[in-house]
Amino acid sequence: MSEAGASAVDPIHQFHVKVLQPLDFFGVDGSFTNSALFMLIAAAAVIIVMLIGTASRKIVPSRLQASAELAYEFVADMVRSTCGEAGMKFFPLVFTIFMFVLACNLIGLWPYTYEVMAQIIITAGMAFSIILLTIVYGIYKHGFHWFGLFKPSGVSPVLLPFIIIIEILSFISRPVSLSVRLFANMLAGHIMLVVFGGFCVMLLGAGYAYLAPLPLLGITVLTAFELLVSVLQAYVFAVLTCVYINDALHPGH
Repeated sequence: MSEAGASAVDPIHQFHVKVLQPLDFFGVDGSFTNSALFMLIAAAAVIIVMLIGTASRKIVPSRLQASAELAYEFVADMVRSTCGEAGMKFFPLVFTIFMFVLACNLIGLWPYTYEVMAQIIITAGMAFSIILLTIVYGIYKHGFHWFGLFKPSGVSPVLLPFIIIIEILSFISRPVSLSVRLFANMLAGHIMLVVFGGFCVMLLGAGYAYLAPLPLLGITVLTAFELLVSVLQAYVFAVLTCVYINDALHPGH
């Protein structure tokens, strides 16, 4: 069965990780996969757009320059409003995360590409790295005072142990919710696109061509919706990163 036919039968087929170049590093499998390829494409696309967009710096900007400046200002305002001016030291990190997730999501909407963010290992790796950064920087900046993040002020001593446990559990769940939110949204959206595409093929194959425009209309609407979701999920991931960084900068309740 062809790849297109397999995708029509099994919507999960599109998310399979395929080895493009087997690599072995002293017994460790470091094979180059389709996931790694599209991560490189997304990173290269962001670098090229930002380099070209910021190269001329015209008073009357071109569309590419305006897009690059808009992205910069958008993320800068996000960091300042969430973390304050002190958070601007983390601006390169937040900007990189936002642009990378956005590029991966937008590239994944094109036919015959690969949706990187539909892999839980990718989103979980990013989420746990962000949480680890906030813990390390918070302790480095504030010492043991950073653990006051789990002890809200003004709480009754009777309730304090329960509140501390709830705060710790809430903090531990952050990387899980951060990674699953992005992964689940991108996974579900792409599955729906393939399912509706399969409906079109089956209706045409069964001789009901007059009904095929209905799922085709659904694909059009879903594609527009997925475009919105792609941008929104990149924003949510970036803004939650800012919120967690703010806890490292200002741990007091």
